[in-house]
Amino acid sequence: MKRKLAAVAVLSATALLTGVIQVSTAAQAAPTPSPQAQAAQQHATALKLAAGQAGPLAKALKLGDKEQLVAKDAVVDKDGTRHLRFERIYAGLPVIGGDLVVHQKADGSVKSVDKAVAARIALPSLTPKIAADQAVAQVTAGVKATVGVSADADESPLTEVHRAGRAELVVWATDGTPRLAYRTTVEGLRADGTPSRQILVTDAADGRVLATHETIETAAGTGNGVFVGQVPLTTTQSGSSYSLKDASRGDQSTSDLNGGTDGTGSLFANTSNNFGDGTVNSRESAAVDAQFGAATTWDFYKNTFGRSGIRNDGVGALSRVHYGSNYVNAFWDDSCFCMSYGDGNNDTAPLTEIDVAGHEMSHGVTAATANLNYSGESGGLNEATSDIMGTMVEWYANLPSNPPNYWIGELINLRGDGSPLRYMDQPSKDGASADYWDANVGNLDVHYSSGVANHFFYLLSEGSGAKTVNGFSYNSPTYDNSTLAGIGRDKAAQIWYRALTTYFTSTTDYAGARAGTLSAAADLYGSGSAEYNAVAATWTAVNVN
Repeated sequence: MKRKLAAVAVLSATALLTGVIQVSTAAQAAPTPSPQAQAAQQHATALKLAAGQAGPLAKALKLGDKEQLVAKDAVVDKDGTRHLRFERIYAGLPVIGGDLVVHQKADGSVKSVDKAVAARIALPSLTPKIAADQAVAQVTAGVKATVGVSADADESPLTEVHRAGRAELVVWATDGTPRLAYRTTVEGLRADGTPSRQILVTDAADGRVLATHETIETAAGTGNGVFVGQVPLTTTQSGSSYSLKDASRGDQSTSDLNGGTDGTGSLFANTSNNFGDGTVNSRESAAVDAQFGAATTWDFYKNTFGRSGIRNDGVGALSRVHYGSNYVNAFWDDSCFCMSYGDGNNDTAPLTEIDVAGHEMSHGVTAATANLNYSGESGGLNEATSDIMGTMVEWYANLPSNPPNYWIGELINLRGDGSPLRYMDQPSKDGASADYWDANVGNLDVHYSSGVANHFFYLLSEGSGAKTVNGFSYNSPTYDNSTLAGIGRDKAAQIWYRALTTYFTSTTDYAGARAGTLSAAADLYGSGSAEYNAVAATWTAVNVN
């Protein structure tokens, strides 16, 4: 870049000194944009369309005078059908649970609307009874009281509370009873070294906690070495040096945190353009896994759904390896748009298995679309989405060193007996996950309530009963003892993704997931099609009716 700039400067100086400026009279054809650039432009155009529709739609939906819609995302089908996703603002305050999706025909007429919460917002007062600093103090004291106590079976307890951000006044509408509330972010550290960033919503009248959401999503496990084997990498050359930076995938890159827990780390680079030796003796080996995992996740979403990066904006994520010391975990952090991997026990077992990468980065896709609340049934659907898409990334990669299957985290050996972390064909085999829906599912930890959707996806893909798929044996039961044939994982994934990006909202539960996937199946394959009927029968088979 510097050499190009210098050349331009010299040329300009020469033209001024000689008084000669050459101008070509032949029109030069503009270069054809790359598919990635075209997709980014199409998405930007769709977002601009949604933004332009915000005002008219607010009136058409008969929102109050104090309410506004803010465009968040937009999907336009080939036939021109629009799916415009909005957040809501009331009297200048963000509305939690106010998100909605407007489905329009190509001519702009409204077909239907999916609202996270249907309740009308009409607050008697915008004056909180508790001051902002008091809210922060109460929240901080409450979180500190949980130090040493874990509320999640898959999370280690908090050991430190570092700081709390300012209390932001919002409208809480998720439970169907809109009220004034504060949203506060509290940062800390868990016992296993995982950073914690909790968003707490408290009632502005009495300080009662209305919701808490951990934004650092993790997949705990231990590794036994490098997982991907010999793979191709796209690198960037600068002089005689090559770095793990991929310009073809939004400049996504991989850096070495070298035991640190914040910052961007040092970009991996060398002069050979060959990285790692397949063992933990080379610091580059874990970086190869991470860079390949990010590239495969990018390619899967792009080639399967036409999605350009996690946020669909053409921007690649940062992968950070060698996080912390003896850190037996990996996590996605949406605030830094980055993926972090620990080195495991004794810093000799990096957590860089490919379905871990696909799972965690899919949390970013969910955050950019439906933003499913990370609690209750919507939390289970959030986790299941990452399990489903992480599994599909594994199938997409089709690595000889990691043959694809319907198990989650089968190589990280979390339990020490070689068993997977989760099973999609019969989730209850892990001892905690739910095979079928019941009224208590929403009270389970989200990693276990996800079992219902994971089971749905397996059944929809492969069908019920005993069978061998790609050398792995499964035996999937059904709640109603029905026999299902399956429609294939590719069609099942298309249906799930479309439901996530066009029909799910932040509060979608299992009943809503059934409705959303049926709408998606109708869009893709036709109402009453074999695929549509299979979706209906499969939800019934996991007791979602």
